Amino acid sequence: MPDRPPHRGLRHLALHVRAFDAMKRFYTQVLGFAVEWEPDADNVYLTSGADNLALHRGPSGGDAPERASGGALDHLGLLVRSPSDVDAWADYLAGQGIALDAAPRTHRDGARSLYVSDPDGNRVQIIYHPPISGAWESAQ
Repeated sequence: MPDRPPHRGLRHLALHVRAFDAMKRFYTQVLGFAVEWEPDADNVYLTSGADNLALHRGPSGGDAPERASGGALDHLGLLVRSPSDVDAWADYLAGQGIALDAAPRTHRDGARSLYVSDPDGNRVQIIYHPPISGAWESAQ
C-alpha cells in the first residue's frame, strides 16, 4: 500500500448562503476578511491571507440548497495568536453589537475560544490553539 501523501491543512471552505450581502459584510467588515475575487454577483471569494472562504448565493428566502453529501457544518474556526486575542475579539464583537453564542473559555487542552453566529446562522469559533497558534510566526 502506498504511503499517504502529505498535505498542508485546510485551504478553503465554501458555503451556500441565504443572506449573501449580509454574509459578505459580516466576513469582511466584522471579521476582517479581504475580497480576493468576485467573479459575479452570486459568488465572492474571501481571504485572510493564507486561506479562502467562498460564499455562493443560495436561493433567496428559503433554506440554503441541499448539499449532495447530506452533511452539516458544525462550525468554522479562525485562529488567533494568543488567549488574550480571544478576549479582545469578544470585546470587539460586543462593540459591534454582535452577541456571542458562547463566551470565551479555556478548554482542558489549553485552547481558548468563543463562538459567534454569522448572519446565516453558521457558528464561527475564534480560537487560540496551542499546537498551531504558536507556529503562527513561522507561517507568516
